[in-house]
Amino acid sequence: MRSARSNLQAGLNRPSLHPNSVANTYPGVVPVRALLPLTCTIEPGESVAVVGPSGSGKSTLLNLLGLLDRPTAGDFLIGGMSTADLGESSRTALRAHTFGFVFQAFHLLEDRDVVRNVELGMLYGPTRPAERRLRAEAAVERVGLSQRAAAMPGTLSGGERQRVAIARAIASRPRVLLCDEPSGNLDTANAEAVLDLLLMLNQEGVTLIVVTHDPDVASRMRRRLTVKDGTVADDAGPTCPEARTLTAAL
Repeated sequence: MRSARSNLQAGLNRPSLHPNSVANTYPGVVPVRALLPLTCTIEPGESVAVVGPSGSGKSTLLNLLGLLDRPTAGDFLIGGMSTADLGESSRTALRAHTFGFVFQAFHLLEDRDVVRNVELGMLYGPTRPAERRLRAEAAVERVGLSQRAAAMPGTLSGGERQRVAIARAIASRPRVLLCDEPSGNLDTANAEAVLDLLLMLNQEGVTLIVVTHDPDVASRMRRRLTVKDGTVADDAGPTCPEARTLTAAL
């Protein structure tokens, strides 16, 4: 029989995400209730589109899921473990172990080449410098940019910059990828290539959560959470044949 410690480690290696009545209110002269009490569960290996109108709470939810913000009410469980009482150092370590982030803005440092930008995603983890370099190079190859490994961000196209951002996210071998409009700044061809890459990672077992306004992107996820007025208004399952095929393959 496995110990409680080994059970916890197994849960964190392939974690479920369970916001339990989480809410978030931003303080001010007039407090802003960005997220009302919300409960859902995202299982390991799912692909989830988070959709809804602007200002509905989608990005707030993503920030809570990625431990970037703390909820002002409720609890968020990762792999069955409560995060409510974790200190900042423990949250940082858990974030580095669990999550990779891909945003609409690429957030690349202009004075570092592609590989060195990718290495930045591992600075808060236990990976040693030599291993960071090897992982960064492997991630750059994975996204098809080996020939641009020494290039500076200013010489890259939008699609290449987003692929660097994805490489940075996956170099740390995250269990969950959180993406906020990852194709929003790209043309159709580059957006399709980026989405194909994200779905390939999901098919390999990485949980994929994508905030998007694009119905085509949402239709390729196996599940769709509609956020409206700060809470989940609808929770829909597979919406297209390709998504159902991926579900069956996992």
